[in-house]
Order: sequence, then C-alpha cells, then structure tokens
Amino acid sequence: MSAIERRLEELGLELPEAVAPLYSYVSVMIHNGVAYISGQVPRINGEVPYTGKVGRDVTVEQAQELAEFCVLKGLSNLKAAIGSLDNVEQVLKVTGYVQTAPGFNEPSKILDAASELLEKIFDEKGLHARSAVGVAELPSNTPIEIDFVIAVK
Repeated sequence: MSAIERRLEELGLELPEAVAPLYSYVSVMIHNGVAYISGQVPRINGEVPYTGKVGRDVTVEQAQELAEFCVLKGLSNLKAAIGSLDNVEQVLKVTGYVQTAPGFNEPSKILDAASELLEKIFDEKGLHARSAVGVAELPSNTPIEIDFVIAVK
C-alpha cells in the first residue's frame, strides 16, 4: 500500500473506480510532468445525487460534499494514469465551477471543501492556486464541476 493510500485509509476515504469519460476527451492528459485532469462531475453510480443550483436547490453543505467527491474521482483517474498517487509532486491549480442561483456569490465556500481535502491528503503538496467560478448551467444539472492541474513524477 502506498503512503497516500494509507493516508486515505486513515482519513476514512476510498477512491471510487476510475471511469471513462462519457464524451470525446480523455480523463487525464500528461505533458512534461504535468497532469491535466478533465472536469470531474460528481456522478456516483452514474447519477449526480443532488442536482440544481447552489443557493436554491442544493445547500452549501451538499455542494461541499459533492466537491469532495470530485476530488476523489479526479485522484482515482490520476492514479489510473500514473500508477500511484505517491507520484504526485504538487497540486498546482484547482478550478471549480459552481452552478449558482441568482444572488449566490460564495462559490469559494464550496471549493474550500475540495482545497481542504487535498491538503489533508497531500499535506504541503496539496496546497495550490485556485479559481472558484459561479456559472449559470453545468452538464447534467450538476451543482459543481472541478478540474485539476497536478505536477507528477
């Protein structure tokens, strides 16, 4: 078991199974030691458990839960591409898109859940730059989509 897998176990977390994208792109593209992880939508067993706009249909807490699942899903795809999460050198950038109701202007609160989870998993290697963007619509009426840029060995 790798050090990061032990850390996940200590945190009571489990990576979901890596699944192929539904459309015409790859989950992870690696170039010059940098992994670009495509936008992760929180489908659990093929379904998004909470749908709609944050601030109207979905609570902040529900959206934060989905953000954490996006992290685990992204890491699962990364592990499938690089063999072990111990090969992560640094999380560089996280970009989150939050489907928001009119007047909801705190997408950063949602993304904090993802950022904090990455730091718990990777310690200082989990610290990163970030953008949190409120948007009108996302695929499958999901409240959140997150993509990642991660330096790898």
